[in-house]
Amino acid sequence: MSDSGTAHAVEVTINGERYERTVLARQLLVHLLRDTLGLRGTHIGCDTGNCGACTIICDGKLIKSCMMLAVQADGAEIETVEGLAADGELTTLQKAFNEHHGLQCGYCTPGILMSATYLLRHNPNPAEAEIRRAIRGNLCRCTGYVHIVESIRAAAASAAEEAAR
Repeated sequence: MSDSGTAHAVEVTINGERYERTVLARQLLVHLLRDTLGLRGTHIGCDTGNCGACTIICDGKLIKSCMMLAVQADGAEIETVEGLAADGELTTLQKAFNEHHGLQCGYCTPGILMSATYLLRHNPNPAEAEIRRAIRGNLCRCTGYVHIVESIRAAAASAAEEAAR
């Protein structure tokens, strides 16, 4: 059994940039992202995996970063909300959230954007029920989800239009 105070070297690639850091065995991935690397877009909501504010994509899988130790991410390819906009240009999804009022206080937004990004990569034309299923692990206390679902549907439609051109 390892000592939770033991330091471990980890190497991760986040949004295309490689990082090497030393972390304690007990440090959560969300704290590596926010506190150690300064990537504060990933929010901490509950530390129990229930709210989804810390949702990221790790090695192609949607995960809640408060449920993974930083040492478990050694060698991983991670995507966070900071990596969505390329060269300061918002993605179609981010624009749709803005245009369709998919956010209010914004606390849940990074996690929902990551869940929606994952969904649209795997299902570019989801039905409303599929959208609702995809974001069910993300709690929003402000919007009631109607505008969030509309935003994701609008992003899917916009991406389909762009692909048809």
